[in-house]
Amino acid sequence: MKEIMAYEMSFDKTLEYQADISCIPFQEKYWNEYMKIYNECFYTMRKALEVEPVNFYSDYSQIKDKIKDTFLYLQNGAIVGAVSCYGNELDDLIVEKSFQGQGIGQKLLLWGMNHIKEQGFEEIILHVAEWNRNAVKLYLKNGFRIRKKEKVR
Repeated sequence: MKEIMAYEMSFDKTLEYQADISCIPFQEKYWNEYMKIYNECFYTMRKALEVEPVNFYSDYSQIKDKIKDTFLYLQNGAIVGAVSCYGNELDDLIVEKSFQGQGIGQKLLLWGMNHIKEQGFEEIILHVAEWNRNAVKLYLKNGFRIRKKEKVR
């Protein structure tokens, strides 16, 4: 079993930028599309780190308790990306494969940060696997700092 290291990152500054996209609350009709995109986004990492199941989502019951905190970014009625905001924690930022590399991840990050700040939280936290170097770079570039590094497994 492979060791998994993760960073707890935090952002406690004033937000000086606004997101330039709009997201909608999760709706059940998007479940199959969301499940496919989510599983594709995390497949390579979960496989490399030997996290089972490799495809995490398989049944709607797995997300039922999370839907009120999950937001979708749509273009032409299809999911381009999504982000979850649990209190002051940002999680599950995903971008559909064909849209990756176009800055949408950063737009979703900024949208989520703004959403959390609008709820009155001073600090935003997130957790990211050290393996996910692109995500770590994105978060650092946008003002997050590594608060601690921890062994998850």
